[in-house]
Amino acid sequence: MITILFYSAAIIALFCTIMVITRTHAVHALLYLIVAQLAVALIFFLLGAPFAAALEILVYAGAIMVMFVFVIMMLNLGRTTIERERLWLPNSVWLIPTVLCGTLLLELLFALENNTALTAHWVSPKEVGITLFGPYLLAVELASMLLLAGLVGAYHLARPYLEKPDRGENESPQGIALSAPDPIGTSSAENNQHPPQLSPSTTRRQ
Repeated sequence: MITILFYSAAIIALFCTIMVITRTHAVHALLYLIVAQLAVALIFFLLGAPFAAALEILVYAGAIMVMFVFVIMMLNLGRTTIERERLWLPNSVWLIPTVLCGTLLLELLFALENNTALTAHWVSPKEVGITLFGPYLLAVELASMLLLAGLVGAYHLARPYLEKPDRGENESPQGIALSAPDPIGTSSAENNQHPPQLSPSTTRRQ
């Protein structure tokens, strides 16, 4: 059962990663990336690393990806951006990534045939926390500030600046003064109460 879950999560992670690379809509790509990271978290849990799985869900899939989704929604990317990305990603762009992926696959097959494995030892979550917030405390704080600076910079760079001229309240774009609308019809009622007076010349003709 564990083997079936492991390979199912691996297939889902690979499929979602491919969808992240090939999607032109940024929100769709990020949603696929969140699913891929959840699948990776399941793989960590099945391999006996529940702390790494929890970090994958809370930090990557939970915090960073949701922040990216909010940033993209604030930027309000439209159809023009999607069409521009389609022009930037022709079929020739995928040649070098395909060669690199094939090289990594050959290295993986070579390692599996020779039964080579990395030597590892058990590390507790306490040791990870002490290492991160001990000698690497400055690096962790700088990384968090870098993420915040990227968020603010992306918002200010991509925000549309629409310069509108100052106009009066009752002035049209052509500079013509417009009267305020009369929603309750008071002007027509006043006209009915005060009928137009006839001039003397008009009465003489009658």
